[in-house]
Amino acid sequence: MEHARRVVHRPHTKDWQLDLYYAFAQSCPTDFRSFAARALKLRETQGVMTISSIVEVRDLKKVYDGGFEALKGVTLDIEEGEILALLGPNGAGKTTLISTTCGISTPSSGVITVGGHDVIKDYRAARRLVGLVPQEINIEPFTKVADTVAFTRGLFGKPRNDALIEQILRDLSLWDKRNNRIHELSGGMKRRVLIAKALAHEPRVLFLDEPTAGVDVELRRDMWELVERLRATGVTIILTTHYIEEAEAIADRIGVINKGTLLLVEDKTALMQRLGKKELRIELRDPVEALPGCLNGFDLEIADAGHALIYTYDTHGERTGITKLLGELQAAGLVMNDIQTNQSSLEDIFVDIVRDEP
Repeated sequence: MEHARRVVHRPHTKDWQLDLYYAFAQSCPTDFRSFAARALKLRETQGVMTISSIVEVRDLKKVYDGGFEALKGVTLDIEEGEILALLGPNGAGKTTLISTTCGISTPSSGVITVGGHDVIKDYRAARRLVGLVPQEINIEPFTKVADTVAFTRGLFGKPRNDALIEQILRDLSLWDKRNNRIHELSGGMKRRVLIAKALAHEPRVLFLDEPTAGVDVELRRDMWELVERLRATGVTIILTTHYIEEAEAIADRIGVINKGTLLLVEDKTALMQRLGKKELRIELRDPVEALPGCLNGFDLEIADAGHALIYTYDTHGERTGITKLLGELQAAGLVMNDIQTNQSSLEDIFVDIVRDEP
């Protein structure tokens, strides 16, 4: 089996580890170069290039003819092998960012590289590395499932591989439908075909633009199982979704975009620790109309017509204040029936970020 080889250029450096990596990269197959890059996690001494970034976006802008600015100077590094969830309200610029990265839309200014290839100057090499599952279902209705998937592989110059096509179709529960024509399939099955077509040429970067919108629970479950298997092979996955609980479950990092501006990109766990809040819900035996004066110093609110108190606190603070609060409640003569704690979800954090943006 032949492997594609590509010359890797870099400025001169005295860092022998970087020199060793680049020398190694000249003679190794693509898969081994990818592994070496991820394993070393080295950076240029001047901070010019991050070896582990497979997609780099610099000051990307997209302005349409009418003057609407869909992207406003977006800068983003996507690490190889990660799952990045891109969240934002409708019209925030998510699909525009994906379209320009995949070469469907031309940026007004800025630079995008995929695997070191400029998507404008070296678009063929860049697009070979990218697979896209778009929002819209637009497949030739009279072709057979297996044929349209195999045809897509051929469009990228890949040799015929019946075993791979069969595996992809089986993974997506499409094998039994392989000889069906597209117009005979349900909407959910057509979306599975879109996913199969995106995987046919073995991309190293996979964009999923609202992949589970309007599909059944079974497809959603199969999709995320497939995403986990792809991640295990080193495929980088960027997804947009309105099902924020899905992003919370599978993403490594979270990006939030609104009105064409990338507000943040952060490790999911770190983000939830930094912006998340924890609440203590205290169920009272007897309802209260107002807080006793001894409780005015606590971040409390009355809920459920006075039958509950909600206390918001910082888990990373030196003290939570819970012990003192419970003591003051007892001193005020309030009898508790139950106590529960709740952690902010990613959806809560997302709503707060977007709401606070002017």
